[in-house]
Amino acid sequence: MVRPGQPRCQRGMIYVALLLALALIGGGTAIALQFAETARIRAAEAELLGIGAEYRRALLHYAEATPVGFPTAPEKIEELLRDPRQPGKVRHLRRVYVDPLTGKAEWGFVRDLDRRIVGIHSLSHTPVIKREGFPADLGALGNQAFHDQWIFGVAAMSPEVQAEDRLLPGLEAARPPAR
Repeated sequence: MVRPGQPRCQRGMIYVALLLALALIGGGTAIALQFAETARIRAAEAELLGIGAEYRRALLHYAEATPVGFPTAPEKIEELLRDPRQPGKVRHLRRVYVDPLTGKAEWGFVRDLDRRIVGIHSLSHTPVIKREGFPADLGALGNQAFHDQWIFGVAAMSPEVQAEDRLLPGLEAARPPAR
């Protein structure tokens, strides 16, 4: 609508300013959502590291508490919740944790040649954000590109132990292939 006394070149400037404001708000929202998603993944990674450390401790404790003549690794994850090799209730793990990346209590397992669980990993094949600053016993995680390659357990001691296969012979053959 043309108002009397308004120059012809000023018509539509409010419309252009409104479009520019909408574009800036949309761009700002997109950047904020990207930062929020990155923060969510970082928090999930931190939680995964904590849960992975719990599983690792449980597998090591299971191995240390092995009576003579029994296997040093569980066949099923439930054996960490209640050790069938021991009289009474011996728990190496309080509960089966939910994977913070998938939202499910389902995990991938690394098994030795006897098909016993020596490590666990997430089933999420998403790219890793955290690349450094791992504790010494989880230092091998820094070389991995995807979350399902973060293996927690007796195999995740250190790069030297993995390379020499001193802990469990034949472990590399039991590890799932890299994707």
